[in-house]
Amino acid sequence: MASSDLEQLCSHINEKIGNIKKTLSLRNCGQEPTLKTILNKIGDEIIVVNELLNKLELEIQYQEQTNSSLKELFECLEEDYKDVEHLKENIPPHLPQVTVTQNLYMKSRLTYCQINDVIKEINKAVVSKYKILHQPKKSMSSVARNLYHRFIDEETKETKGHYFVVEADIKEFTALKVDKRFHVILNILRHCRRLSEVRGGGLTRYVIT
Repeated sequence: MASSDLEQLCSHINEKIGNIKKTLSLRNCGQEPTLKTILNKIGDEIIVVNELLNKLELEIQYQEQTNSSLKELFECLEEDYKDVEHLKENIPPHLPQVTVTQNLYMKSRLTYCQINDVIKEINKAVVSKYKILHQPKKSMSSVARNLYHRFIDEETKETKGHYFVVEADIKEFTALKVDKRFHVILNILRHCRRLSEVRGGGLTRYVIT
C-alpha cells in the first residue's frame, strides 16, 4: 500500500473517530438539566418555524392560483371583446337601430381596469380573511376572534377546501361599494367561471374557482 493511500485511510478513520466523539459529546450535553431546557426551547421554535413555513406554502399556492385565474379571466374577457368588436363591425345596414338602456350603457362603460381593480380588492379580502383563519388563536385580538368565529360559522360542505368571501368580508377588508356595478362585475366573473355562488342561511358565498 502506498504511503499516500495509508495517509488518506488514517485521515478518514480519524475523521470518523472525531464525528463519533462529537456525537457522544452532544448526547451527554443533552442530559444536563440547563442544556436540556434550552434544547426543548429550540425544539419548540423549530415547530413554530415549521408551521410558519406551512402557512407560507399555502399563501404561495393561493397566489399562484390567483395569478392563473387572473390570466384565464383576461383571456376570457379578451375573447368576449373580440366577439363584440366583430359584431359591431359587421352589423347589417338593414337592421333597425336599438335604443341602449341605462343598464346596458352602464355595462358598456366597464373597462378592464375597473374589473381588475375589483378583482384585486376581492383578492385583498380573501387574503385578509384567511390570514385570520390561519392565525394562532392565542395571538388574536378580540376583533379578530369575533371575525374568526363568523368565518367558521359561514362555512358549508360546498365551500370546504375552497376560498370564498361574503359581502360582509368585502365591506370589512376593502373600500369597495357593494352596489349595482359591483354585482355586474360579479356576473362577468361568474360568466367567465372565475367565481361561483353558494347560497344558504341567508348568505351568498362567492367561491374562487
